[in-house]
Amino acid sequence: MDDQTKLEVEAAAFRTLRKHLMEDRTDVQNIDMMNLTGFCRNCLARWYQEAANERGIEMSKDEAREAYYGMTMAEWKATYQTDASPEKQAEFEVAFKENVTDKLAEKG
Repeated sequence: MDDQTKLEVEAAAFRTLRKHLMEDRTDVQNIDMMNLTGFCRNCLARWYQEAANERGIEMSKDEAREAYYGMTMAEWKATYQTDASPEKQAEFEVAFKENVTDKLAEKG
């Protein structure tokens, strides 16, 4: 596979993942994704922001989330987010530290 085709296939896979998470499975909560997989929609938005920033495109966290979610975080939360149990919140603290905080510290 040539580089351009690989890039197009990877982009198509990303768009399919985004559609799946944003349209087909809005019932799946970010906290559950993070606790089970170590990433969530916010991580995908952050990776989008980082890729844009690496290419000289200034994009804030809020701008990246809105680009990824197709709406503001406030709209997403009001429409789709449910309350998390204390147990899920405790699991999230561990998963976030292991998969985000520690990873960012390794980079920096």
